[in-house]
Amino acid sequence: MFTGIVEEVGTVRQVRKGTSSSILTIEGEVIFEDIHLGDSICVNGVCLTVSSFTGHTFTADVMHETLNRSGLGRLVPGSPVNLERAMAADGRFGGHIVSGHIDGTGSIVRVREDDNAIWYTVSAAPSIMKYIVEKGSIAIDGISLTVAQVTETDFSVSIIPHTAAETILGTKKTGDLVNLENDILGKYVEKLMHYEEAGEETSGITMEFLAKAGF
Repeated sequence: MFTGIVEEVGTVRQVRKGTSSSILTIEGEVIFEDIHLGDSICVNGVCLTVSSFTGHTFTADVMHETLNRSGLGRLVPGSPVNLERAMAADGRFGGHIVSGHIDGTGSIVRVREDDNAIWYTVSAAPSIMKYIVEKGSIAIDGISLTVAQVTETDFSVSIIPHTAAETILGTKKTGDLVNLENDILGKYVEKLMHYEEAGEETSGITMEFLAKAGF
């Protein structure tokens, strides 16, 4: 599990492509203070497993499903990437629950400055947009952000100078692809509301039940 608080921006050093998979070699600094074989590293929002490491580089296998769901297939040697180690049990929870299992990609349709802030508007498929709510959480390329505005086809976030400087989001421009992970709580609620097995009673969680409970 991750928090969406990016620890550093690393650099892709090598991409070895297979028939429908790839192996990434990524260079970093901070994450090597405590790294082991089998560790989970969040790379642009995607949870990858460390298969080997040496010096200040580590390798990770990227399977076909991950390439289809994310923008990792577009990475080339020299690409900057957001990096975060899995959350320590005694760590501070500065962002929100980020699993590193992204739901898909979105496209930046607008970037505008607002005094010291930068607004990014991202369009996404209906299957992703249905879980996005104003003032809710969203992970963009592994960055925990608060949704500021929502329409039927896109949503907007406003980032501070620190986020722009310490992550790759500050380098993004209109037309760029970003990895998106919805807040997992919304997906669990939806599953419970619609779950029913033949011959068994439903969970009893309905829209009426939630409204009465104050949700």
